[in-house]
Order: sequence, then C-alpha cells, then structure tokens
Amino acid sequence: MPISNRGKCSLIALALLTSMFLLSGLAPAQQNNEENAEVSRLLSDAREKAAVLSRDADEMEALTRSEVSWQTHASMLDTMKDDVNDLAKSVEKLNAMRDSASPWQKQAIDRMIPLMKDLASNTTAAINHLRDLQSRPVSEEYANYLRQNSETAKQLSEMISSFVDYNQTRAKLEKLEQKLEIGTGKRASR
Repeated sequence: MPISNRGKCSLIALALLTSMFLLSGLAPAQQNNEENAEVSRLLSDAREKAAVLSRDADEMEALTRSEVSWQTHASMLDTMKDDVNDLAKSVEKLNAMRDSASPWQKQAIDRMIPLMKDLASNTTAAINHLRDLQSRPVSEEYANYLRQNSETAKQLSEMISSFVDYNQTRAKLEKLEQKLEIGTGKRASR
C-alpha cells in the first residue's frame, strides 16, 4: 500500500522530532566534556580518605584473628564509622557537582556510590552486631561483615586512585601534545 503525501510528511515530521529529542538529550553530555577542576580536587581528596579507610578496614578485619576485647572492636568500629562518614561527605559533594563534571568524572562518581552504600551497610551491621552481643565477637557473620568491608574499601580505594591517575596521565598527555604540536593544529608556545 503506497504512503500518501500526507503520510510521508507525518513520517518525516516524526523522524525530525525523534532526532531533535535524541539530540537534545545528548547535548548536555557533549557540552560537558571539559574537566571540572573542583571535581578533580575532590577526587584527589577522596583518594586519600579511601586509602585511610582501606587501611583501617584491613586492621579491623585483622582483629577477628586476635584475642582482643569487644571494647577494642567497638573502638575500631567507631574509627571505621568516622572513616566511612568522612568519605561519604566527599562523595556527597562530588555527586552534587555531577552535572558539571566531565564524562570520566561522572563515571568515577557513579562507581563510588554503590561501594559507599555497601561500606555503610556493612559497618552499620557490624556495629549493631557488636552492640547487641557486647562480648568478644567470634561469629562468622561478624567476620564476614569485616571481610566484606575490607574487600570493598580496597576496591574503592584502588578505583578512585585509578581515576585520579588517569586524570594526571591525561593532563601530562595533553601537555606533551601541545609541546609536540600534535592533534591540535596549533603552534605550541615557547
């Protein structure tokens, strides 16, 4: 069945509207390819906090293999809670700036959030478990919370560090490109 002129016009109009809709959805991402210096600074700060958190999570997990008191566990869990909360504040700031971040920065933020949720959940569960018991924790459930925290903290620390390293390497590459007059078509300043 042939399509009438009116039908053809409707299809063309629909195609144009669909294209405009798709392109308007892509426009913000294309406009935001510039790196946000504040987001990069916050990521560097988050890397330091994540490294501290990872170290403390490892120490906390090691307590399960020692004969220390439940009070020692409680004290170390307080430190862990403070570490998680400190890093969570940085992640909140990063997430608030997400719309002004470059694509790689958005990816870093998006990958941090679920790991932070896991850390907060496991830390809270370990605190509640210890609070309810108030004796030297020996259960496998408690040990699993701490083991998961250690693994997640290490994963988070390595991931953030990789993104910060990526940014530093990318910046060095851009400087070299300018110096060698590669890819920009512009003459480097001497």
